[in-house]
Amino acid sequence: MPKMKSKKSAAKRFKVRPGGSIKRGQAFKRHILTKKSTQTKRKLRGTTNVHDSDKRAVRMMLPYSG
Repeated sequence: MPKMKSKKSAAKRFKVRPGGSIKRGQAFKRHILTKKSTQTKRKLRGTTNVHDSDKRAVRMMLPYSG
């Protein structure tokens, strides 16, 4: 049986941590930044975890991620 392919768009967006949580980048930080407050933009820095209700869908897109 051939190997399953991972969704390359998902592989570029998500990383699975050793503990099993999945990290993702923050949304709403790419453009139209002039109307957003400095505090809002500061809170959007860095990464966050994928919500529990979305984990199953992400794991199906990344079959060999662990």
